[in-house]
Amino acid sequence: MADYYQHPTAIVDEGAQIGEGSRVWHFVHVCGGARIGKGVSLGQNVFVGNKVVIGDDCKIQNNVSVYDNVTLEQGVFCGPSMVFTNVYNPRSLIERKDQYRNTMVKKGATLGANCTIVCGATIGEFAFVGAGAVVNKDVPAYALMVGVPARQIGWMSEFGEQLALPLDGTGEIVCLHTSAKYVLKGSVLSKVEAQ
Repeated sequence: MADYYQHPTAIVDEGAQIGEGSRVWHFVHVCGGARIGKGVSLGQNVFVGNKVVIGDDCKIQNNVSVYDNVTLEQGVFCGPSMVFTNVYNPRSLIERKDQYRNTMVKKGATLGANCTIVCGATIGEFAFVGAGAVVNKDVPAYALMVGVPARQIGWMSEFGEQLALPLDGTGEIVCLHTSAKYVLKGSVLSKVEAQ
């Protein structure tokens, strides 16, 4: 007996690995080579390809297709109807399955509703891609990205709130909700670990 929930309409192909406490909802299809961690939620009409790794505690909302060569680390949020790709320049009449590009989404990142992640990009830890944005290059950790093509307009805390930059554009930033401290050095934001 599986130690995860599977709705009767969901299809989980033989060989798929799904972790304890995960939930596979209505009309989901998980291919046999997929590896899915613990506590994952796959919303209605989600597709998970063969060469996909999904870490613990990810939430994938309705109508998301996670195609081959996509890796989601722990705690990634995929908003409703957001899009992954795996071929950079697809053509129906030309076979390009040998040209799949890897896409990596690091721990805690949020991918907003209807955003598109063009294959080959790495989304940094706790980055936040706004709804409808189109990401076509790597995204730094904690970056707030919006627009088409996506551009960085700020920084986000691990809590998921925009951080107010110091007036001089560098130095220490404090999350108002958690009091966690972050340091901005040049174009890199990092969290200050508690001592």
